[in-house]
Amino acid sequence: MSFLKITDLRKSYGSLEILKNINLEIDEGGFLVLVGPSGCGKSTLLNTIAGLEPITSGEIAINGKSVAGLHPSKRDIAMVFQSYALYPNMTVAGNIAFGMEIRGVPKEEREKAIRQVADMLQIGHLLERKPSQLSGGQRQRVAMGRALVRNPQVFLFDEPLSNLDAKLRVDMRTEIKRLHQRMKTTIVYVTHDQIEAMTLATKIAVLKDGVLQQFGTPAEIYNNPANMFVADFMGSPAMNLLSATVEGGGNDLAVSLARPDAEPLRLPVSSVGSLAAHAGKQIVFGIRPEALTDPDGADRNARSLAEGDCLIEVVEPAGSDTFAVTKLGGKEVVARLRADVRIAAGQTARLAFNLDKAVYFDPQTQQRIA
Repeated sequence: MSFLKITDLRKSYGSLEILKNINLEIDEGGFLVLVGPSGCGKSTLLNTIAGLEPITSGEIAINGKSVAGLHPSKRDIAMVFQSYALYPNMTVAGNIAFGMEIRGVPKEEREKAIRQVADMLQIGHLLERKPSQLSGGQRQRVAMGRALVRNPQVFLFDEPLSNLDAKLRVDMRTEIKRLHQRMKTTIVYVTHDQIEAMTLATKIAVLKDGVLQQFGTPAEIYNNPANMFVADFMGSPAMNLLSATVEGGGNDLAVSLARPDAEPLRLPVSSVGSLAAHAGKQIVFGIRPEALTDPDGADRNARSLAEGDCLIEVVEPAGSDTFAVTKLGGKEVVARLRADVRIAAGQTARLAFNLDKAVYFDPQTQQRIA
Protein backbone atom coordinates (compact mmCIF):
# COMPACT_ATOMS: atom_id res chain seq x y z
CA MET A 1 0.00 0.00 0.00
CA SER A 2 1.21 3.50 -0.81
CA PHE A 3 2.46 5.40 2.23
CA LEU A 4 1.94 8.87 0.74
CA LYS A 5 -0.82 9.13 -1.87
CA ILE A 6 -1.99 12.25 -3.70
CA THR A 7 -5.17 11.83 -5.73
CA ASP A 8 -6.67 14.28 -8.26
CA LEU A 9 -5.18 17.25 -6.38
CA ARG A 10 -6.02 20.74 -7.58
CA LYS A 11 -4.94 24.07 -6.13
CA SER A 12 -6.28 27.43 -7.30
CA TYR A 13 -5.92 31.03 -6.23
CA GLY A 14 -9.19 32.50 -7.43
CA SER A 15 -9.43 31.78 -11.16
CA LEU A 16 -5.71 30.97 -11.41
CA GLU A 17 -5.12 27.20 -11.28
CA ILE A 18 -1.63 26.41 -9.91
CA LEU A 19 -1.83 22.60 -9.62
CA LYS A 20 -3.87 20.67 -12.15
CA ASN A 21 -5.08 17.17 -11.27
CA ILE A 22 -1.90 15.81 -9.65
CA ASN A 23 -1.74 12.06 -8.97
CA LEU A 24 1.32 10.68 -7.13
CA GLU A 25 2.08 7.90 -4.69
CA ILE A 26 5.17 6.59 -2.94
CA ASP A 27 5.88 3.63 -0.68
CA GLU A 28 7.11 3.92 2.89
CA GLY A 29 10.81 4.78 3.00
CA GLY A 30 10.73 6.18 -0.55
CA PHE A 31 12.45 9.36 -1.69
CA LEU A 32 10.16 11.41 -3.93
CA VAL A 33 11.72 14.39 -5.70
CA LEU A 34 9.50 17.10 -7.19
CA VAL A 35 11.45 18.78 -9.97
CA GLY A 36 10.73 21.41 -12.59
CA PRO A 37 11.50 24.99 -13.60
CA SER A 38 10.67 28.00 -11.41
CA GLY A 39 6.93 28.59 -11.17
CA CYS A 40 5.93 25.02 -12.09
CA GLY A 41 4.08 24.45 -8.78
CA LYS A 42 6.50 22.10 -6.99
CA SER A 43 6.82 24.21 -3.80
CA THR A 44 3.05 24.76 -3.74
CA LEU A 45 2.56 20.99 -3.95
CA LEU A 46 4.99 20.48 -1.05
CA ASN A 47 3.13 23.12 0.98
CA THR A 48 -0.18 21.32 0.43
CA ILE A 49 1.38 18.10 1.78
CA ALA A 50 2.67 20.06 4.79
CA GLY A 51 -0.72 21.70 5.35
CA LEU A 52 0.68 25.20 4.85
CA GLU A 53 -1.61 25.63 1.82
CA PRO A 54 -5.20 24.35 1.67
CA ILE A 55 -6.10 22.29 -1.39
CA THR A 56 -8.96 23.27 -3.70
CA SER A 57 -9.98 19.67 -4.40
CA GLY A 58 -8.58 16.15 -4.31
CA GLU A 59 -7.07 14.05 -1.57
CA ILE A 60 -3.79 13.70 0.34
CA ALA A 61 -3.31 10.56 2.46
CA ILE A 62 -0.38 9.64 4.71
CA ASN A 63 -0.17 6.03 5.88
CA GLY A 64 -3.71 5.40 4.67
CA LYS A 65 -5.26 8.37 6.52
CA SER A 66 -6.55 11.52 4.85
CA VAL A 67 -4.78 14.70 6.01
CA ALA A 68 -6.72 17.11 3.79
CA GLY A 69 -7.91 19.92 6.06
CA LEU A 70 -5.77 18.70 8.97
CA HIS A 71 -3.61 21.31 10.77
CA PRO A 72 0.14 21.02 9.98
CA SER A 73 0.91 20.14 13.62
CA LYS A 74 -1.40 17.11 13.38
CA ARG A 75 0.14 15.62 10.21
CA ASP A 76 3.31 14.16 11.80
CA ILE A 77 5.62 15.75 9.23
CA ALA A 78 8.84 17.75 9.59
CA MET A 79 10.02 20.37 7.12
CA VAL A 80 13.49 21.67 6.19
CA PHE A 81 13.38 25.08 4.52
CA GLN A 82 15.65 26.73 1.97
CA SER A 83 16.33 29.61 4.40
CA TYR A 84 17.21 27.28 7.36
CA ALA A 85 14.77 29.28 9.60
CA LEU A 86 16.99 29.04 12.71
CA TYR A 87 16.46 31.16 15.82
CA PRO A 88 19.47 33.53 15.91
CA ASN A 89 19.41 34.03 19.70
CA MET A 90 19.52 30.28 20.46
CA THR A 91 22.47 27.91 20.41
CA VAL A 92 22.58 24.97 18.01
CA ALA A 93 21.40 22.70 20.83
CA GLY A 94 18.58 25.12 21.64
CA ASN A 95 17.43 25.24 18.02
CA ILE A 96 17.39 21.45 17.77
CA ALA A 97 15.56 21.05 21.07
CA PHE A 98 13.04 23.87 20.67
CA GLY A 99 10.26 21.80 19.10
CA MET A 100 10.66 19.10 21.74
CA GLU A 101 10.45 21.71 24.51
CA ILE A 102 7.20 23.07 23.07
CA ARG A 103 5.78 19.53 23.04
CA GLY A 104 6.82 19.00 26.68
CA VAL A 105 9.43 16.30 26.06
CA PRO A 106 11.40 15.67 29.30
CA LYS A 107 14.87 17.25 29.51
CA GLU A 108 16.74 13.94 29.72
CA GLU A 109 14.98 12.65 26.61
CA ARG A 110 15.69 15.93 24.78
CA GLU A 111 19.39 15.77 25.57
CA LYS A 112 19.62 12.16 24.41
CA ALA A 113 17.89 13.05 21.10
CA ILE A 114 20.22 16.05 20.60
CA ARG A 115 23.31 13.87 21.12
CA GLN A 116 22.07 11.20 18.70
CA VAL A 117 21.25 13.71 15.97
CA ALA A 118 24.46 15.67 16.53
CA ASP A 119 26.52 12.49 16.15
CA MET A 120 24.61 11.50 13.03
CA LEU A 121 25.15 14.91 11.38
CA GLN A 122 28.67 15.43 12.79
CA ILE A 123 27.77 18.70 14.53
CA GLY A 124 28.49 17.66 18.13
CA HIS A 125 31.29 20.27 18.38
CA LEU A 126 28.88 23.05 17.34
CA LEU A 127 26.14 22.59 19.95
CA GLU A 128 27.05 25.70 21.98
CA ARG A 129 27.47 28.01 18.98
CA LYS A 130 24.90 30.49 17.65
CA PRO A 131 23.74 30.35 14.00
CA SER A 132 25.74 33.50 13.16
CA GLN A 133 28.92 31.55 13.99
CA LEU A 134 28.15 28.77 11.49
CA SER A 135 28.81 28.27 7.79
CA GLY A 136 25.95 27.69 5.36
CA GLY A 137 26.53 23.93 5.35
CA GLN A 138 26.61 23.82 9.16
CA ARG A 139 23.36 25.80 9.38
CA GLN A 140 21.72 23.38 6.98
CA ARG A 141 22.83 20.45 9.14
CA VAL A 142 21.30 22.15 12.18
CA ALA A 143 18.03 22.68 10.29
CA MET A 144 18.06 19.00 9.35
CA GLY A 145 18.82 18.03 12.96
CA ARG A 146 15.82 20.01 14.19
CA ALA A 147 13.63 18.02 11.79
CA LEU A 148 15.25 14.66 12.59
CA VAL A 149 14.56 14.81 16.34
CA ARG A 150 10.87 14.94 15.52
CA ASN A 151 11.06 11.38 14.11
CA PRO A 152 8.11 12.17 11.80
CA GLN A 153 6.28 9.96 9.31
CA VAL A 154 7.38 12.17 6.38
CA PHE A 155 10.25 14.62 5.90
CA LEU A 156 9.67 17.56 3.54
CA PHE A 157 12.68 19.37 2.04
CA ASP A 158 12.11 22.67 0.18
CA GLU A 159 15.20 23.35 -1.98
CA PRO A 160 17.48 22.89 1.07
CA LEU A 161 20.76 23.18 -0.86
CA SER A 162 20.05 26.14 -3.14
CA ASN A 163 21.88 28.64 -0.90
CA LEU A 164 25.10 26.62 -0.82
CA ASP A 165 28.10 26.84 -3.14
CA ALA A 166 28.65 24.14 -5.77
CA LYS A 167 31.09 21.91 -3.84
CA LEU A 168 29.11 22.11 -0.61
CA ARG A 169 25.94 21.20 -2.49
CA VAL A 170 27.57 17.98 -3.68
CA ASP A 171 28.80 17.19 -0.14
CA MET A 172 25.39 17.87 1.42
CA ARG A 173 23.65 15.86 -1.29
CA THR A 174 25.78 12.87 -0.26
CA GLU A 175 24.93 13.50 3.41
CA ILE A 176 21.19 13.53 2.67
CA LYS A 177 21.50 10.34 0.62
CA ARG A 178 23.44 8.64 3.43
CA LEU A 179 20.90 9.87 5.99
CA HIS A 180 18.00 8.43 3.99
CA GLN A 181 19.73 5.07 3.58
CA ARG A 182 20.33 4.92 7.34
CA MET A 183 16.91 6.09 8.56
CA LYS A 184 14.63 4.66 5.83
CA THR A 185 12.19 7.55 6.39
CA THR A 186 9.82 8.74 3.65
CA ILE A 187 11.08 11.98 2.09
CA VAL A 188 9.51 14.48 -0.32
CA TYR A 189 12.15 16.82 -1.73
CA VAL A 190 11.71 19.89 -3.94
CA THR A 191 14.47 21.09 -6.28
CA HIS A 192 14.92 22.75 -9.66
CA ASP A 193 18.27 20.95 -10.04
CA GLN A 194 17.80 17.83 -12.14
CA ILE A 195 21.19 16.40 -11.05
CA GLU A 196 19.97 16.52 -7.43
CA ALA A 197 16.76 14.82 -8.55
CA MET A 198 18.58 12.02 -10.39
CA THR A 199 21.06 11.28 -7.61
CA LEU A 200 18.69 11.39 -4.62
CA ALA A 201 15.33 10.06 -5.77
CA THR A 202 13.75 6.66 -5.77
CA LYS A 203 10.89 8.32 -7.72
CA ILE A 204 10.84 11.62 -9.64
CA ALA A 205 7.82 13.78 -10.49
CA VAL A 206 8.52 16.28 -13.28
CA LEU A 207 6.17 19.28 -13.28
CA LYS A 208 5.59 22.09 -15.75
CA ASP A 209 2.94 24.81 -15.43
CA GLY A 210 1.17 22.88 -12.66
CA VAL A 211 0.84 19.72 -14.79
CA LEU A 212 2.57 16.44 -13.94
CA GLN A 213 4.60 15.64 -17.07
CA GLN A 214 6.01 12.28 -15.96
CA PHE A 215 6.33 10.20 -12.80
CA GLY A 216 8.78 7.31 -12.49
CA THR A 217 12.18 6.10 -11.36
CA PRO A 218 15.26 8.17 -12.29
CA ALA A 219 16.17 5.57 -14.94
CA GLU A 220 12.67 5.69 -16.48
CA ILE A 221 12.64 9.48 -16.56
CA TYR A 222 16.12 9.68 -18.07
CA ASN A 223 15.98 6.83 -20.59
CA ASN A 224 12.29 6.92 -21.53
CA PRO A 225 11.10 10.54 -21.37
CA ALA A 226 7.37 10.87 -21.98
CA ASN A 227 7.68 14.10 -23.96
CA MET A 228 10.15 16.64 -25.30
CA PHE A 229 10.00 18.80 -22.17
CA VAL A 230 11.13 15.94 -19.92
CA ALA A 231 13.79 14.88 -22.45
CA ASP A 232 15.21 18.40 -22.58
CA PHE A 233 14.89 19.21 -18.86
CA MET A 234 16.42 16.03 -17.42
CA GLY A 235 20.09 15.50 -18.18
CA SER A 236 23.25 17.60 -18.32
CA PRO A 237 24.13 18.19 -21.10
CA ALA A 238 20.54 17.99 -22.30
CA MET A 239 19.29 15.43 -24.81
CA ASN A 240 19.89 16.37 -28.45
CA LEU A 241 16.48 16.94 -30.08
CA LEU A 242 16.79 17.08 -33.86
CA SER A 243 14.41 17.55 -36.77
CA ALA A 244 14.44 14.37 -38.87
CA THR A 245 12.51 12.54 -41.59
CA VAL A 246 11.38 8.92 -41.39
CA GLU A 247 12.27 7.14 -44.64
CA GLY A 248 11.32 3.73 -46.00
CA GLY A 249 8.39 1.54 -45.02
CA GLY A 250 7.36 -1.62 -43.21
CA ASN A 251 10.21 -3.00 -41.15
CA ASP A 252 12.87 -1.18 -43.19
CA LEU A 253 12.87 2.32 -41.72
CA ALA A 254 15.61 4.90 -41.36
CA VAL A 255 15.89 8.35 -39.82
CA SER A 256 17.35 10.99 -42.11
CA LEU A 257 19.20 13.97 -40.58
CA ALA A 258 20.27 16.98 -42.65
CA ARG A 259 24.00 17.81 -42.64
CA PRO A 260 25.51 21.15 -43.72
CA ASP A 261 27.32 20.88 -47.07
CA ALA A 262 26.79 17.10 -47.25
CA GLU A 263 24.21 14.47 -48.06
CA PRO A 264 21.71 13.74 -45.25
CA LEU A 265 22.89 11.23 -42.66
CA ARG A 266 20.74 8.09 -42.78
CA LEU A 267 20.44 6.03 -39.58
CA PRO A 268 18.63 2.66 -39.74
CA VAL A 269 15.92 2.12 -37.13
CA SER A 270 16.31 -1.19 -35.32
CA SER A 271 12.97 -1.25 -33.47
CA VAL A 272 10.24 0.06 -35.76
CA GLY A 273 7.15 -0.14 -33.50
CA SER A 274 4.80 2.84 -33.72
CA LEU A 275 7.36 4.79 -35.78
CA ALA A 276 6.05 2.93 -38.87
CA ALA A 277 2.95 5.15 -38.84
CA HIS A 278 5.22 8.18 -39.38
CA ALA A 279 6.94 6.93 -42.54
CA GLY A 280 7.58 9.86 -44.88
CA LYS A 281 6.87 12.40 -42.12
CA GLN A 282 8.90 14.81 -40.01
CA ILE A 283 9.64 13.73 -36.46
CA VAL A 284 11.98 14.83 -33.66
CA PHE A 285 14.91 12.45 -33.14
CA GLY A 286 16.28 12.42 -29.58
CA ILE A 287 19.66 11.08 -28.54
CA ARG A 288 21.67 11.81 -25.40
CA PRO A 289 25.30 13.00 -25.72
CA GLU A 290 26.69 9.80 -24.16
CA ALA A 291 24.92 7.74 -26.87
CA LEU A 292 26.75 9.75 -29.53
CA THR A 293 30.48 9.14 -29.26
CA ASP A 294 33.67 8.17 -31.05
CA PRO A 295 33.49 4.63 -32.55
CA ASP A 296 36.13 3.19 -30.19
CA GLY A 297 34.21 4.53 -27.19
CA ALA A 298 30.82 3.17 -28.27
CA ASP A 299 28.92 0.65 -26.14
CA ARG A 300 29.90 -2.78 -27.46
CA ASN A 301 26.74 -4.30 -25.94
CA ALA A 302 24.51 -2.08 -28.08
CA ARG A 303 22.31 -4.03 -30.49
CA SER A 304 22.14 -1.21 -33.00
CA LEU A 305 25.12 1.05 -33.70
CA ALA A 306 25.32 3.33 -36.73
CA GLU A 307 28.21 5.53 -37.79
CA GLY A 308 28.38 8.75 -39.77
CA ASP A 309 30.83 11.51 -40.65
CA CYS A 310 30.17 14.86 -38.99
CA LEU A 311 31.92 18.23 -39.25
CA ILE A 312 33.17 19.17 -35.77
CA GLU A 313 32.58 22.86 -34.99
CA VAL A 314 33.69 23.09 -31.33
CA VAL A 315 35.75 20.83 -29.03
CA GLU A 316 35.39 21.20 -25.25
CA PRO A 317 37.81 19.14 -23.09
CA ALA A 318 36.16 18.48 -19.69
CA GLY A 319 38.69 16.32 -17.85
CA SER A 320 37.01 12.92 -17.75
CA ASP A 321 35.27 13.51 -21.12
CA THR A 322 35.63 15.56 -24.28
CA PHE A 323 32.50 17.21 -25.67
CA ALA A 324 32.30 17.86 -29.39
CA VAL A 325 29.69 20.06 -31.07
CA THR A 326 28.52 19.34 -34.61
CA LYS A 327 25.41 20.25 -36.58
CA LEU A 328 22.66 17.83 -37.63
CA GLY A 329 19.01 18.37 -38.46
CA GLY A 330 19.60 22.11 -38.50
CA LYS A 331 20.65 22.19 -34.82
CA GLU A 332 23.80 22.03 -32.76
CA VAL A 333 24.46 18.52 -31.46
CA VAL A 334 26.64 17.60 -28.47
CA ALA A 335 28.62 14.34 -28.57
CA ARG A 336 30.35 12.94 -25.48
CA LEU A 337 33.70 11.44 -26.41
CA ARG A 338 36.54 9.76 -24.53
CA ALA A 339 38.93 12.15 -22.77
CA ASP A 340 41.94 11.08 -24.87
CA VAL A 341 40.22 11.10 -28.27
CA ARG A 342 42.10 12.99 -30.98
CA ILE A 343 39.70 15.45 -32.49
CA ALA A 344 39.91 19.09 -33.57
CA ALA A 345 37.48 21.82 -34.58
CA GLY A 346 37.14 22.17 -38.34
CA GLN A 347 37.79 18.48 -38.99
CA THR A 348 35.33 15.84 -40.14
CA ALA A 349 35.15 13.02 -37.60
CA ARG A 350 33.36 9.69 -37.57
CA LEU A 351 30.78 9.43 -34.78
CA ALA A 352 28.89 6.38 -33.53
CA PHE A 353 25.15 6.58 -32.76
CA ASN A 354 23.81 4.10 -30.19
CA LEU A 355 20.30 3.74 -31.60
CA ASP A 356 19.24 1.51 -28.69
CA LYS A 357 19.14 4.76 -26.71
CA ALA A 358 17.36 6.86 -29.38
CA VAL A 359 13.84 8.16 -28.78
CA TYR A 360 11.35 9.74 -31.18
CA PHE A 361 8.76 12.47 -30.68
CA ASP A 362 5.83 13.93 -32.58
CA PRO A 363 6.79 17.56 -33.43
CA GLN A 364 3.17 18.74 -33.11
CA THR A 365 2.14 17.15 -29.81
CA GLN A 366 5.74 16.88 -28.47
CA GLN A 367 4.75 13.48 -27.05
CA ARG A 368 6.89 10.35 -27.33
CA ILE A 369 6.27 8.19 -30.41
CA ALA A 370 8.70 5.35 -29.68
